[in-house]
Amino acid sequence: MCRKGHMFAPLKVYRKWHQKTNLNERRHAVASALAASAVTPLVMARGHKIEKIPEIPLVVDALDSTKAKDILKALLNVGLGDELRRVALSKKIRAGKGKMRNRRYVKKRGPLIVHDITEKSVRLGARNLMGVDTCRVQKLNILQLAPGGHVGRLIIWTKKAFQNLNTIFGTYKTAGTEKGGYRLQRHLLGSADLSRLINSDQIQSVIRAPKTNEVHNRKKNPLRNTQEMRRLNPFEAQRKKLDQQLQEKRSEARKAKINKKRGKLGQDFIKDFHKNVQESQKRDEDIWYAKDSAEEEEENGEEDDDNNNAGGDDDDNEEDAE
Repeated sequence: MCRKGHMFAPLKVYRKWHQKTNLNERRHAVASALAASAVTPLVMARGHKIEKIPEIPLVVDALDSTKAKDILKALLNVGLGDELRRVALSKKIRAGKGKMRNRRYVKKRGPLIVHDITEKSVRLGARNLMGVDTCRVQKLNILQLAPGGHVGRLIIWTKKAFQNLNTIFGTYKTAGTEKGGYRLQRHLLGSADLSRLINSDQIQSVIRAPKTNEVHNRKKNPLRNTQEMRRLNPFEAQRKKLDQQLQEKRSEARKAKINKKRGKLGQDFIKDFHKNVQESQKRDEDIWYAKDSAEEEEENGEEDDDNNNAGGDDDDNEEDAE
């Protein structure tokens, strides 16, 4: 008999938690996320408040400070007050059991400050600002550039970090020096407006005409399909109407004939029936009254006999006493 024991194929902490991705694919993903952060509609689609920001991408050169109040003042000067307020008001208690596992609160993601590796004071000054993250331009993280898989993160660039992008990722003509010769992918389309491209005269002049599918009508049985019968015989609806009227006239004539034939006989029968019923009721009442009176007479006669017998017994008793 087995007692206790252990789980079959128990879960181990050293399982394969992550899935490996090719290095070049990861670099393409980072470059795509950076490009999406410069598209205003994508940034607004993520929920960022950028109505008061002068431009996208936003490049500033006044974030070299270790004080949080200086960094906050610089962010407010460039029009990020609504964005920081949105993040502060979004702090809520997590739903579920995660609130008991050292992750009690959740909040929305705010702006991301990308700085150069030499600007360490930016990371120290912005670490206490709610919703504001920092990242080095030499170590860009796809999880910070596209949280939850949604591109369009609001990024605040320092001047040095923005200037180092060409040396890190390279350009279309030159390879990057810090990414092992990585080259940016070229655009397959010069214009992303597909409807404009398809409807242009150059493309419409060479494409073939659209095909037209000939629809063959399915043969229908006019004896079962009313619409098909009306199409073949337009008088069909009038014929049905006339047949219905003729049938109604025949039914009315038949009812009148039956009422005429059975009217007198039916009235005589009803009169005789009521007369017989009344006579039978009267006869039953007479029999019942006669029977009741006979029973009463019998009871009265029995009482008289009992009284006579009782009187004779008393006389006999008196004689015996004398």
